[in-house]
Amino acid sequence: MAANDISEEAFNLRLGYLKPETVEIARVELRETEEVKAEAIKKLRELLQATPELNYKDDDAFLTVFLRACHFYPEGALEKMKTTAAFRKEYAALVRGLLVEHVREKFVKGSVINVLKNCDQKGRRVLIVNCGKLWDPSEVSSDDMFRMLYMVHIAAQLEEETQVRGVVCIMDFDGLAMKQVKALSPSFSKRLLTFIQEAMPLRMKEVHFVKQPFIFNMVWSLFKPFVKEKLNKRMHFHGSDMKSLHKFLDPAVLPANYKGTLPAIDYGGVEWITALEKQSAYVAEWSQLGPAQW
Repeated sequence: MAANDISEEAFNLRLGYLKPETVEIARVELRETEEVKAEAIKKLRELLQATPELNYKDDDAFLTVFLRACHFYPEGALEKMKTTAAFRKEYAALVRGLLVEHVREKFVKGSVINVLKNCDQKGRRVLIVNCGKLWDPSEVSSDDMFRMLYMVHIAAQLEEETQVRGVVCIMDFDGLAMKQVKALSPSFSKRLLTFIQEAMPLRMKEVHFVKQPFIFNMVWSLFKPFVKEKLNKRMHFHGSDMKSLHKFLDPAVLPANYKGTLPAIDYGGVEWITALEKQSAYVAEWSQLGPAQW
């Protein structure tokens, strides 16, 4: 594969456009045409206005986020809005009023949450969650980790390319020890998987588990009961076999950390935080949305 021109992807959100090939993906995979989109937005707006227990913006761009996540079926999008609101209400202590400045220090100093500065060969953003030795739970709690993940997903919604193409997640367990296992508690596992499966208006296309040691079985035993069939089919376990990972992610888009041809990762939250801060107004709006009554 030819090397990507990543100048627009690295530490920037891709705002305000869809590439021609992305428009075609949206048509084929999501049923998206101008006619379908216009009718679906109209119908979802009517459904939302008739659902007083929900509090969401109803401009075209905001409704499109949920519609793309649900293949432009308005009833499905409303249901996603309901489950998202229910999740936000249950975990209001973590997500209500969440602002960029609340996660800034942990995001910049920690190495827990990162995003590849280039997209993969299918134009998808690749999120990296370092659950092993790079994560010190005494410095960054599991609640901190979740809030950072939540913040990143809000910002990612602004990328129309991501709305259509979806996202990929690499869960890196290199150096996993008991202190991380203890932090990955049953309550954290349930919350994270409920969020991904019921309360995230983005298309989670693949989840890759890499470099997981034997002790990972303890973690997986906590996660597994909460994994539904749809997500289970998108989860792939590679251990230290990077050739297995390369069946899904081209070595040309991966850093040396995963036996890719790109340089090893030498960037993190400090490079990405500006992209989040530029969208602080959108994040602030989102912080109060969901349930009409908290």
